[in-house]
Amino acid sequence: MNYILKFLNENRADVSHLPNGYMDTTIDWIPGMKNIRIKDLSSVIFESDSKGIMLNFILEIVEKASKASAIVVNTFDALEHEGLDALSSLFPPIYSIGPLHLLLSQIPQNNSKLNNINSNLWKDEADCLEWLNSKEPNSVIYVNFGSIAVLTPPQIVEFAYGLANSKKAFLWVIRPDMVKDDSVIVTHEFLSETKDRGIVVSWCPQEHVLSHPSIGGFLTHCGWNSMIESMCVGVPMLCWPFGGDQKTNCRFACVEWGLGIEIDCNVKRDEVEKLVRELMEGDKGKEMKKHATKWQKMAKEAVGTNGSSTLNLDKVVKEVLLH
Repeated sequence: MNYILKFLNENRADVSHLPNGYMDTTIDWIPGMKNIRIKDLSSVIFESDSKGIMLNFILEIVEKASKASAIVVNTFDALEHEGLDALSSLFPPIYSIGPLHLLLSQIPQNNSKLNNINSNLWKDEADCLEWLNSKEPNSVIYVNFGSIAVLTPPQIVEFAYGLANSKKAFLWVIRPDMVKDDSVIVTHEFLSETKDRGIVVSWCPQEHVLSHPSIGGFLTHCGWNSMIESMCVGVPMLCWPFGGDQKTNCRFACVEWGLGIEIDCNVKRDEVEKLVRELMEGDKGKEMKKHATKWQKMAKEAVGTNGSSTLNLDKVVKEVLLH
C-alpha cells in the first residue's frame, strides 16, 4: 500500500497530460519488481483521482491483508520468488499454493462436488474441441480476451484482419457482450475469408482447449488465471493487457519469464499478423515455447508430492486452520 501511495503522491497528473514517453520510464524502488515501466503498473493507479472506486477497494484489501493470520496466493515459489520474498517482509505469513487448477486436478474423480468447481461466467461450447481434433499439432492460435473486457469495433476489426492475414488457423472466443455499442462483431467477409481455418465461439472450456495438442499459441488479455493455465500446458502467448493487474502480468510474461510477446495497446492489423506468424513459426516463437515448457515442468513439480505448493498447503492447514 505504501508503494502505491508513494506513486500517487509523486504523480498527481492525469495520464493524458503526462509528457510523451513518460509512461515508459522505469522505476526500481518497488521490491520484487525492479526496472518495471510505469505503464506496467496496475491501471487502477491511474484513475483520475485518488478517490477512485477500484483504487480504494484495493487499498482496503491491502489494509485488511496486513491484519490477516495468513495470506494464500495462487502462484508457486519458483515463478515469483522475488515478489513473494518482498511481500513476506511486509505482510503476515504468505503461502503460495498454486497453480490451484493443477492441485484441483489431483482430487479423485469420485469427488464430484470439488471437481465441478470452476470460475467460468459463461456457458462452454464444447463443439470447438471436435474442430480442434481436425487440426495439426501446434497449428492453431487460441484467442480469448476474458469474461469482462469490452473492445471497440475498430479494435475487433484490427484483430480480425490481423488473424485473417496471418493465414494461421485460429479459435476465437467472442462473447455476445464483448463489443461496445451493440455493433456487428465480425463481418460476413471475415467469416467467409477464414471459414476453412478459423472458428468463432461465444465461450469454450479453456483448460481443455489450451491443453489440446493442436494449440500452438494463445492471444490473451493476460488475466492471471488465463496466463497460469497457459503456462501449465507449455503454451506461449501474445499479450494484449486490458486493465487492472493484466499490464503487470504481461510485463512478467514477456520480460521475466520469456514466454510472451506484447501487442501494442493501439492494436493494428499489421502488427497482429506479424506477431501471430512469429509466435507460430518464428525463431522468437520457438524460444518462447522452450521457456513455456520449462515453466510447465516447474509448475507440475510445485504441486507434486514434495513440491513447494503441496508443502505450503499442508502448512496452511496445520499452522493456520488447525492452530
